[in-house]
This record gives sequence, structure tokens and C-alpha cells, in this order.
Amino acid sequence: MQAQVRDVARLAGVSSGTVSNALNHPEKVSPATRERVQQAIAELGFVPNIAARQLRRGTNDSIGMVVLDIANPFFTAVARGVEERLAGVGRPLVMAHSGQDHEREKAYLDLFAEQRLSGVLVTPAGQVLDRLRRLRDRGTAIVVVDRKTGAREFSSVSVDDTLGGTLATQHLLDVGRRRIAFLGGPERLTQIKHRLGAARRVVEQHGSGAVWHVDSPTLDVEAGRVGAAALLDLPAARRPDAIFAANDLIALGVLQTLTLAGVRVPDDIAIVGYDDNEFAAAAAIPLTSVRQPAVEMGAAATGRLLEVIEDPHAKVEHIVLSPELVVRRSTVA
Repeated sequence: MQAQVRDVARLAGVSSGTVSNALNHPEKVSPATRERVQQAIAELGFVPNIAARQLRRGTNDSIGMVVLDIANPFFTAVARGVEERLAGVGRPLVMAHSGQDHEREKAYLDLFAEQRLSGVLVTPAGQVLDRLRRLRDRGTAIVVVDRKTGAREFSSVSVDDTLGGTLATQHLLDVGRRRIAFLGGPERLTQIKHRLGAARRVVEQHGSGAVWHVDSPTLDVEAGRVGAAALLDLPAARRPDAIFAANDLIALGVLQTLTLAGVRVPDDIAIVGYDDNEFAAAAAIPLTSVRQPAVEMGAAATGRLLEVIEDPHAKVEHIVLSPELVVRRSTVA
């Protein structure tokens, strides 16, 4: 039989209320009594029923997190920053993967509302303001991650994707590229819109024509393969001489397809990725990439979320981190 609070109390020679205080409010119990309770807990192998305690309080100490693609190393790194920050305060993390599916995302947010989580970190795949408001009204703190929300109701932590798109495109122009294609989508994602918009502005200001946009429904390696194959179907004289990939996974798919087709990288076509994930430097031809401070983003978002949990009326803040360009052999031979 699993040991109960009353068993610990009997062995320690105290009341059940004293055991509860020793566990939840140790400052109310004398050191000697706390020690007797801890000895009884160890002897009986007692495990506190956290779920029952949270049910009585009507709240859940867990933090929920909804990301676009849990298989993307960028979001893995963001989650690492979140988990490391939460470990310091003893709060567990519940991860959810929307797969860029708006309906799936809404279902997870509804589930988190039912579970009465203390806080939720979300990278929106669609318009979810109404659900975020409902969560907030039920006492759940909200912080938007990897996107600066247009609403003034929720704090956010993001990276300056306009700067990132500018850095990538200006670098391609600086190394002599003039026919630039942007590969990746969908453009409804704010991050994609900002990166692509910046690329278009830089090319327009340079007077080098227009940026071609090859859209994709996903942001994975297969999208890179498919997009690169479509560009290779063009006559050689009309092909781009540079590809700015929406993220490193797409860039890796592009690199694989170009290499198999005998296209020389970067001599024939240069490639720039985005995120600078762990695979960028390890690729057969190391990828030039725009580095996002993913772990720092996760930690900053979690710190802000804990502040909002502590003070639901805390001032809304939008923290914007800066990316940096890491140049490798995919653009400079």
C-alpha cells in the first residue's frame, strides 16, 4: 500500500496538519519537527500527491509550451532555455507541437485551459488571440515566443527577423550575387513575412531586380528538396545564383538536392540558412546562417512568464533580441 499523510504523521508523532505544513510551509514548523517528518517520509517512501494539492488550490504549477515544430532544432534549443529556467524554480514543463496546424494549436490551448496551468508560452501558428484572452481571464499567464505580438495585451520575446533578413540578403549581394530566391513559407507566419520583406527591400534598394519567392507549406528538409528541384527545372540562365532559405532545415534540403544534381555550392549557387542550428556547421558544405539566440530567447520568455504569474497586472513588455550572421563555405568558397 502507498503511504499516506496520516502514516507519516503517525510515525513522526505529529498531526497530519503538521506534516502538510512541513511539506508546504516549512517556515511554520520547527527544525526538529521537520527533521522527524523527513525521517518518516524517507522510511515510508512517501511521495506527496502534488496533483491533489493543486486540485485543492485550483491551479497547476506546470508551464505549457506550444511550438510550431518540435522536430526543428531551433525550437528544441528554445525549449532547453525554458526548461533550464523552470528547473531553478521547481516547475515542470508540458510541451505541445502544433505542426503549424491552427486547429491543433487551438486544441492544445483549450487543453491547457482545462488543466489550469499557471502559465503558457506559445509560438502562434494562427490567430489565437481569443483563446489567449480566455486563458488569461481564467488566471493563466501568457507570453508569446519567437514573435512580437501585435496586441498590447501579452508580453513577447522575439528576434529581430527584419534585421536577420537584411543581414542575409546584404551578405549575398556583397559576395556578388544578383538573382536571389527566398525559399520557404507560408508567408502568413510573421517570421517568414519579416525575413522575406527585408530581403525584398534590400534587393530593391540595391537595384538588383526582385527576390523570387518559392513558397512551401512546411519548414522542413523536404520543403528544401522540393523547392530546390523546382528551381533546377528552370533553364540554367534563369536560375538564381543564391538561395536564402527560411531556416536551416530548408537550407539542408536545398544543399542536398543541389549537390546530387551536380550544382557547385557556392560557385554556381550560394546558400544562406536561418537559425544556425547544430547541423549548419556540420553540413557537408558548412552553411552560412543567421544565428538566433534560441536558448536565451527561451530563458528570457520564461523569466517574463514567471513575473506575470507573480503579478498578473505587470506591465506588458516586448523583448527583441538581435541575430547575427555566421559566414561559412556555402557562400564564400
